[in-house]
Amino acid sequence: MFKPLDVNENEENKTPVSTEAERVKCLIIGSGPAGYTAAIYAARANLSPVMYEGLQPGGQLTTTTEVENYPGYPEGITGPVMMEDFKKQAQRFGADVRWGLATKAELSGGVHKVWIDDKKLIEAESLIIATGATAKYLGLEDEKKYAGGGVSACATCDGFFYRGKDVAVVGGGDTAAEEALYLAGLCNKVYMIVRRDVLRASRVMAERVKKTPNIEILWKHQTKGLIGENGVVEGATLVKNKGEANEEEVKIKIDGFFLAIGHKPNSEVFKDYLETDEVGYIKTIPGTSKTDVPGVFACGDVQDSIYRQAVTAAGSGCMAAMDSERYISEKNA
Repeated sequence: MFKPLDVNENEENKTPVSTEAERVKCLIIGSGPAGYTAAIYAARANLSPVMYEGLQPGGQLTTTTEVENYPGYPEGITGPVMMEDFKKQAQRFGADVRWGLATKAELSGGVHKVWIDDKKLIEAESLIIATGATAKYLGLEDEKKYAGGGVSACATCDGFFYRGKDVAVVGGGDTAAEEALYLAGLCNKVYMIVRRDVLRASRVMAERVKKTPNIEILWKHQTKGLIGENGVVEGATLVKNKGEANEEEVKIKIDGFFLAIGHKPNSEVFKDYLETDEVGYIKTIPGTSKTDVPGVFACGDVQDSIYRQAVTAAGSGCMAAMDSERYISEKNA
């Protein structure tokens, strides 16, 4: 058994922590499909998981109105309701779901230490990181105003709702090209709003976009704002050649506005101890949820820069719980 550590306030970084640590078998940081699924499996494996939901309980799905591509919901379901169902299922099996944000971690020893809200110290035999990733936005007020009413950061998730309609994709990299090509198969017309006069996407992706007849690239355009009524997008106001002598305002009629300028994985608290890629996605051993630190596992969008779907996140949450259970069993054998 591990005795609680006596931890005092760190004068250097001004991080106040509790003087007594709580010891748990399995600590899950982050919610959403990955975190809640990990909690379900960990609870059923008698790991008595403790989960801290983070700033956005339920993750990115709580900002999605309709989810129609998750198996088991033939009529569709709203993101918030689905995540509440996941949470209830985890709690049914005994998961201790709490409100709180991980603000500091020390993963260098055999016991993994995580501080919650700069105060409470948790010592965990195994740690599952399911903190997700945050889509990058332009910073326009209209993005918040029309959230759930035409603004989306996931074409694969929401493109279905815009079949036969006109939409716009912001961005010029591979992600934007992929999103535009996906939407082109569903929508009447796809505008690509590109700030520069070239695409940053790979040559292959750029050529595919240029050869797709219903994709129109708006070179050297930037978004000024969105137009609509009753919280639903009906168009966008753009600025062409911003800052140049021939600068002009352009309006386009669209029903959907898709951001494809990247995601930021929420790995900041852990990155000093775990191997990440250049963007910050936590690296895991292929085919597992294992990180390069024994007893630390990652699942969901914090380690997935490719798929970023609820169903794949849930699957990786299952893997993390099973990997965690095996780790603890082998360690205590």
